[in-house]
Amino acid sequence: MTIHDISLTISPDMTVWPGDPAVSLRRIASMDAGRHANVSELTCGVHTGTHVDAPNHFLNDDRTVESLPLDVLVGPARVVELPESVRVVTAEALQAADIPAGTLRLLLKTRNSQIWASGDLHFHPDFVGVSKDGADWLVAHGVRLIGIDYLSVSPYKQSVPTHQALLQPGMVVLEGADLSRVPPGAYQLVCLPLKLAGSDGAPARAILID
Repeated sequence: MTIHDISLTISPDMTVWPGDPAVSLRRIASMDAGRHANVSELTCGVHTGTHVDAPNHFLNDDRTVESLPLDVLVGPARVVELPESVRVVTAEALQAADIPAGTLRLLLKTRNSQIWASGDLHFHPDFVGVSKDGADWLVAHGVRLIGIDYLSVSPYKQSVPTHQALLQPGMVVLEGADLSRVPPGAYQLVCLPLKLAGSDGAPARAILID
């Protein structure tokens, strides 16, 4: 059995979405300073690093992150690698990707993964995302969880149409997956977001089991 950790490491120097809170991780009690235990404080946005979106993120409804179905967040998944020439994941690109019928959990490995592999901490606005018609294709083909290898499933500054198309029918959106060391193929996905009350999203520890 091989376990692939596809979670980004949360740290103060990590890439965050423009305008989102920076990560602060600091020691507030230290054994080196005479305290009986080390205690740290974490401050960050709920869409930090590898995270899931709840429908409330773009629909302003009552479907918040603690209500996401665990039976969708855990189960068989397919990693599909798209050609480097794909700059936007359209319905045409998905159709050409030869995704097996009945795929419920789909993780898209794109040229974005090269960013994580290089250790580049700059935000790249030209990242690959899913277009509105690509989102419609995913819904029509019964996908229940879509993951992508950058901080948003939609192209930069085109968030609303794609997110609404995916989240309205209740699809789980996994963003910020590090697929740089994961070959395409079939896996078991375990993705467990923090159980935050009333939140529009949550950081997650996500793994793929081969």
